[in-house]
Amino acid sequence: MTRNSQVILITAAAVALYAGIRLLPVGSQVNHMDFRLEGKGAIEFCDPANPQFIPVVSARSPVVMTLKSDRPLARGEPVEFTLSLSTASGKAIGPADLIVEHTRKLHLLVVDPTLSDYQHLHPEPGRRVGEWKFTLTPSRAGDYRVFADFTPAATQRGLYAAADFTVPGTVATVINAGNTTWQNLGYRFELVLPSVLNAGKPADLKFRIESQGAMKEPVPLRPVMGAFAHLVAFDEARSGFAHLHPMETDLAQPPDSLRPELSFKVTIPQPGRYVIWAQVDLGGMEVFAPFWVDVLP
Repeated sequence: MTRNSQVILITAAAVALYAGIRLLPVGSQVNHMDFRLEGKGAIEFCDPANPQFIPVVSARSPVVMTLKSDRPLARGEPVEFTLSLSTASGKAIGPADLIVEHTRKLHLLVVDPTLSDYQHLHPEPGRRVGEWKFTLTPSRAGDYRVFADFTPAATQRGLYAAADFTVPGTVATVINAGNTTWQNLGYRFELVLPSVLNAGKPADLKFRIESQGAMKEPVPLRPVMGAFAHLVAFDEARSGFAHLHPMETDLAQPPDSLRPELSFKVTIPQPGRYVIWAQVDLGGMEVFAPFWVDVLP
């Protein structure tokens, strides 16, 4: 092989390598300043170690979220959504821009206007950066609210956004009396509250499960999203939410199998009626249990 041929081959290989590298996925193009907002009313970054109620709707978020369905919405029918995330300056937010929290990069907390249909979903990245796909089956009519819970790699702090979609039909009237127990699938779920739950004060909560009947059977509690249970609290106006995780973080030490009990902490800033949804995995089946509570001034 002549020297010229060698030069040509080396050059061609270098060009091919360069072109291949250009086609590889790149890292995050979003930096810390893309998530900063000046002025009053800007949403605050959340410290995961200090769970609290996040007023997502009333606060200004540095993230813009939009939803688009692939066909008209109807009760009881699955529909695929395309969710778009971008910074206020228009930069797309994709998988490379988020870090994994509780086994996922993006959590969606979806709730209907009566707060009786709650779904926790995890979108998958779409073909375009900034687009995420998920499928949902609404069980009720009305304006659903979708809260996005995620952590930008540039900030390492939790951030949030919200968007709505409408399911045609008459919104049902649901009367929810305050309850701290719920029964389903042969199990009794209980949320133990302080004697008085006051707004603005840290509160300790206990969540328990046990089988129904005289002879107690073991509860097949399994981890879900890196914890033995998750609690999510919504106010009646759906102005925001609180996403709570148990104090018991060691998955190698599960709670008592006959009556598992988990501890939570939360601070609710405003008085009013709230629903607290518990999410658990029982033998491979995800179960959601609602508890209606009143927060006093």
